[in-house]
Amino acid sequence: MDILSSVCHISAVRFSHRYCFATVHCLPRLNIRSSLPLPVQKAKYHKELEAAVDAVEKACRLCVDVKASLFSSDGRVLVKNDQTPVTVADFGVQALISLELGKLFPSIPVVAEEDSAFLRSSNTLVDTVVNEVTAKASPTNKPWTQVDVLEAIDRGGKNAVEFRSKPATYWVLDPIDGTRGFLKSNKALYVVGLALVVEGEIVLGIMGCPNWQEDLIEKPTANFEKHFDVPSETGVIMIAHIGCGTWAKRFSNVQNSYWTRCSVDGSDLVQKARFCIPDSQTWESLPLYTAFNATNNAESLGNNQILLLQTCCGSLCKYLMVASGRASVFILRAKEKTIIKAWDHVVGMICVHEAGGKVTDWEGKEIDLSADQIGRRIIFPSGGVLVTNSNLHDQILLLISQNSVI
Repeated sequence: MDILSSVCHISAVRFSHRYCFATVHCLPRLNIRSSLPLPVQKAKYHKELEAAVDAVEKACRLCVDVKASLFSSDGRVLVKNDQTPVTVADFGVQALISLELGKLFPSIPVVAEEDSAFLRSSNTLVDTVVNEVTAKASPTNKPWTQVDVLEAIDRGGKNAVEFRSKPATYWVLDPIDGTRGFLKSNKALYVVGLALVVEGEIVLGIMGCPNWQEDLIEKPTANFEKHFDVPSETGVIMIAHIGCGTWAKRFSNVQNSYWTRCSVDGSDLVQKARFCIPDSQTWESLPLYTAFNATNNAESLGNNQILLLQTCCGSLCKYLMVASGRASVFILRAKEKTIIKAWDHVVGMICVHEAGGKVTDWEGKEIDLSADQIGRRIIFPSGGVLVTNSNLHDQILLLISQNSVI
């Protein structure tokens, strides 16, 4: 369905129960070999999803190529004015995806992390980004210029569009979630995340993690492979479409890959669940600390202990882990004076929901994407964000309410 000529009336932020599982168990592995695993007649946004997947795959390849030279070239690692590390890949991914989507859907704005202000200070740096984008972008009648690339980046910048209070349609892009992971080493996870919101509802999402590896986390059960069979060192592309589920395939050699249906895990006891938390937070800072201690050792779980998975870096890889059944829970505290950006969560929300999970704030309320009426760039979850399966969600909300003041 072309969203320019029709309006979606399906609730994707509320995620109607007809699309979610009340109780989720391990689904039988289902593989489909095709460009997309969704039937065109059922996937209303098949055209948009197909274009978005193609753009994210191109962006992931840009990341891989930039990272290959990251530690041998002093010009590839930069620091923004706020001291947050940023790379040529950050700017390149945002420009590339903005250009690819802009050709097909020129009237749909982009809400994204970067703007070109820092990039404009160096012509050499701009040339590097232009070269990376040109190498990965779809063929055009004329080569991309500095002006094209800078404008494409600013299309997603904070002053690019004002939405006001009306339900809005827009792309949400995190060019690299987990930039510290991108810079840290070859094995630290990072994610390219893209989602589409139509009239205030999330309708599709894509997460690309080029360096996903099986051995990054413990596998506590023998049936672990049934959830997410992705060979080591290949990376992963995960997609979700409202009403059509969450699917994943290998990133390497994507033309010959099979799509695998994903589901959240079936844990129904908090003490048996596998948790992940933000890299900037500790277990002791969360309200569940008063009920359970945490350990990273799956082999030595004791009474009143939960398994805390070690992951790096950023929020979207945690959503990916929950949506794939690798983790049971992702919990984040909303710190005072800390701004929670929409692009760190929106694509993860639909991937988890379509895999049978739940995403709410600590009061059990759905995340309001329109709370930031002007820019749709910030979310305000009361207390924090809770991401888990349907079995555990209410149990953990109860523990939070008993042990904290939101």
